[in-house]
Amino acid sequence: MTVEQLDASRAVLVFDGALTLGMSLRLADSQIQSLINKGVNRLVFDLTGVPYCDSSGLGALVHTHGLAKEAGGMIRLCGLSDRVANMLRMTTTDTLLGIDVDRAASIAALA
Repeated sequence: MTVEQLDASRAVLVFDGALTLGMSLRLADSQIQSLINKGVNRLVFDLTGVPYCDSSGLGALVHTHGLAKEAGGMIRLCGLSDRVANMLRMTTTDTLLGIDVDRAASIAALA
């Protein structure tokens, strides 16, 4: 995961690789919590490089949504593969998380 900070409260998080149980997901979660603690509470998750997401990855997305919301912010998702989009639909998580067609639409939705 790389972080592109847009301003004091907004950042784009670019993920590369599967969002699955493991050390990289824990590291990403730690980095995200650190950002939120510093006041960066409006986040775009660019999932263009994510071919697959398991239940742990889904849990991390929902957990981050809750953290951002508690901090007065939000998260937006963009760049979903068909597989990830289908998982979100099957679990009805797509009704909870904001999903946009591309990064520009997600950044605009944060305003």
